[in-house]
Amino acid sequence: MDPQLEAFLRQVLVGLSIGCYLALIALGYTMVYGIIELINFAHGDLFTFGFFISLTIWGLFDVPMPLQGAWILALPLIAVVVVVLTGGLNVVIERVAYRPLRGSSKLAPLITAVGVSFMLEAIYAYIWGANQINYPRFIPTTNFLSDFSRIIRFTPRDLLLFGVTIPLMIGLTLFIDRTRLGKAMRAAAQDREAAAMMGINVNRIIAITFFIGGGLAGIAGMVYGLYTGSGRFIMGFEFGLFAFTAAVLGGIGNIRGAVLGAFIIGMVQAMSDLYIGGEWSRVIIFSLLILMLVFRPSGILGSTQSVEKV
Repeated sequence: MDPQLEAFLRQVLVGLSIGCYLALIALGYTMVYGIIELINFAHGDLFTFGFFISLTIWGLFDVPMPLQGAWILALPLIAVVVVVLTGGLNVVIERVAYRPLRGSSKLAPLITAVGVSFMLEAIYAYIWGANQINYPRFIPTTNFLSDFSRIIRFTPRDLLLFGVTIPLMIGLTLFIDRTRLGKAMRAAAQDREAAAMMGINVNRIIAITFFIGGGLAGIAGMVYGLYTGSGRFIMGFEFGLFAFTAAVLGGIGNIRGAVLGAFIIGMVQAMSDLYIGGEWSRVIIFSLLILMLVFRPSGILGSTQSVEKV
């Protein structure tokens, strides 16, 4: 195979990988915005919490590397615990920091979200340290495509990443579209007062939205640790900004738009790294954000104001 084509296909896989965990973070951004129109800048730090808390849970046991036998079955159980903890943390943040400001000007909760983000990062640095942290190499790096190419790599880590994130994205879409609770969330997003008059407990719906968004970010953090093998207390800030860009690109408040935007950002970063240079990737991504806000603020698929609400 042509080496240039191999390099291109390798970056396509890299772009899809980045898009997968960005999509899980972006979904939380867009769900919260769809319900209460808050840009929760602390959301990226839940991604970091998922990374650290899963690392702590793994550390409680003498786990073989790579995972073998019954420990492979423990993986989904630990993922469930991570979802509960990160989702619960997000619910506590909403109850303590955001709910009292509901009804005030939009600037107050926005600044509060930034403050919560800094607070969480300081706590992470205090508990887990400010240096780069290695995540155990539980998943082997055997290349399934080694017989076909030495450049293109598809390993069990890629399989784990796609196997976890894609079903979650599909499941969330079906949950929002087809379940009674999903319909209640869409009703609250359309008009909270009207939803309350129809008997919907809006506070409960908002809490559930924060729980789901936090849980998805937590799973993304755990999968990111298993996939890349390292992380740092401040990484949620950058990934949060990328995910926010993805949500705006696709149309903030729009579930499908967040997923589409995440994969576009992933591809842009992967191709920019190969053809332009990694030092320009952030410039290009945030230039896209600026251009989108200037020329099409509703995003590619339309924001909550035009097409679809959560």
